[in-house]
Amino acid sequence: MAARPQPTARRIGLGHALRQMRKEAGLTLAQAVDGLPFDESTLQRVETGWKSFRQGSHLRALLERYSVEDEEEIDRLVTLQREGASREWWTGVSTSLLSGMPRFLGVESAAREIRIFHPTAVPGLLQTEAYASAVHHVHKPIDETTTEFVHESVRLRMKRQEVLTRESDPLKLWAILYEPALRYPMGDPAVMRGQYERIAELALRDNITIQVLPPCEGGYVAFHDVNIMVLSDGLPTTAQTDTAWFTVAVSDKPKEVLRFSRMFDAMVANALPPRDTPKIMAQLARETDR
Repeated sequence: MAARPQPTARRIGLGHALRQMRKEAGLTLAQAVDGLPFDESTLQRVETGWKSFRQGSHLRALLERYSVEDEEEIDRLVTLQREGASREWWTGVSTSLLSGMPRFLGVESAAREIRIFHPTAVPGLLQTEAYASAVHHVHKPIDETTTEFVHESVRLRMKRQEVLTRESDPLKLWAILYEPALRYPMGDPAVMRGQYERIAELALRDNITIQVLPPCEGGYVAFHDVNIMVLSDGLPTTAQTDTAWFTVAVSDKPKEVLRFSRMFDAMVANALPPRDTPKIMAQLARETDR
C-alpha cells in the first residue's frame, strides 16, 4: 500500500516547532501576534496542530518575528504548512465522524507504534468486520446512530487496519486483551470464532505483540480503554482520552501520557506471554461450539 499523506501530523509538527520558537524568543501568544495579520486564537490553534495558516505569508511573517533566518529551516516549515493543508486520507470515507475523530485519525496515521487495551471489547484495530458490525449494533439503540453511520464506521475501521499488514514499515502494535472482554459475546458464535482466528493470525506477525490478561485477584485492570500512540518524526507521544459523551480526544501532555503508560505497563506485568495467545484463541474458539 502506498504511503498515506499525513496532513494532521504535518500540522502538529509545524505547531510543535512554532511553539518552541516562540518560547525561545521569550514571547507570549499576544506578543507574538502583535501587529501581524492574524490573532492570538489563530496562533494558538496553529501551535496545537488544529489548523494551518491560510496564507504562507502569515507563516513567514511569524518566522521573521522569531528571528528565524536559516533558509533551509524556513523552507522546511513552509513545506509542512503546505502539506498540512492537503486532504486527509479518509476524506470521502466517512461523512459522519464523531467529534474529535478527524484529529485522532490524523494522529493515529502518524504513529509508528501503538499500545492498546480495552476493558470490554476487542480493540478496534484487531476487530473483524463482522465483530465490528456487531459492536456497533449493540450500541446503536443507545447512541441512536443510523444504519448508514454503522456501515461507514465499520468501513473506516477496516481501512485503518491496513497499517498492520502493509508491506513497507507496518505499524508496530502491542495489544493487551482482557479475557472477560474476549469472552463477551458479540454477534453469534460464528462471529466470535472468526474474531478469535483473526487475533491468532495477527499474533504471529513480527510487528504485532498480543497478550491476554486473565482476571486475577489484586491484579490491575484499567476501567477504560488505553491507547498510546508513539509518533514518528520526533512528534510527541500522544494518548487517546475518550469521554463518555460520544467524543474522541487526544492529549500529548507528558503527565497524562505517563499515567496511561503506567496503566499499560501494570497490565503487561500481569498478562500471559505473547506465545500463549494463539493457543488461548484456539481454546476460546472451541468453547463457542459447546
